[in-house]
Amino acid sequence: MTLSSLKVELFADGAALEEMVAWYGRPWIRGFTTNPTLMRKAGVRDYRRFAREVVAAIPDRPISFEVFSDRFDEMECQAKEIAEWGANVYVKVPVTDTTGRPSYDLVHRLSQSGVHVNVTAMLTLAQVARAVEALAGGTSSFVSIFAGRIADTGRDPVPIVRDAVATAASAPSVRVIWASPRELLNVFQAEAAGCHVITMTTDLLGKLSLIGKDLDEFSLETVKMFRADALSAGFTLSGLGQLT
Repeated sequence: MTLSSLKVELFADGAALEEMVAWYGRPWIRGFTTNPTLMRKAGVRDYRRFAREVVAAIPDRPISFEVFSDRFDEMECQAKEIAEWGANVYVKVPVTDTTGRPSYDLVHRLSQSGVHVNVTAMLTLAQVARAVEALAGGTSSFVSIFAGRIADTGRDPVPIVRDAVATAASAPSVRVIWASPRELLNVFQAEAAGCHVITMTTDLLGKLSLIGKDLDEFSLETVKMFRADALSAGFTLSGLGQLT
């Protein structure tokens, strides 16, 4: 399978404006996501200004920005403002607040009022089912399954994502995102599961050129890397002298 034959859409995940604009120049990047953690790491200080700059630079592909309040009434106000930043903007709403109270009622109100919602931080099929139910009949929206975090617990996320896609089929306006991937293989797992979108950090996007790479060639490159690093470090072993 090649990059051009993939049905799953690739969304760039990050918060560095220059990088986002650079990826925007690649037509196979079909959308963008970010979150407060990525924004903090990127040094963003003014949320509103950053977001408006992103939307101005990328006006015609889906972009998800996240609310950050822990109160549902404030989340709703933030979501409505964020939605006004552009017709291509999706509002990330966490599946619960920090005490575990579900956000499905808020998600339903926002979706029915015309806000494009991206329900985020979901890890269970029960959460997906409730979110899809809340979004049904509303505007186009996403449900984001943090498949990488599921895998971090030793569970295989593929069956969960596959079942989530089947659940979302009952609501044509809802699409499923494979979020928090850990490796390039996840792209092909998401494809096989019928997932609509997978988010990818810059590090993972940089590995796309490895798709289909000859493994013997890759093996030789790895051997050369180890040798070069040993020489660069000036390693020696007693009685054997310095590496040359």
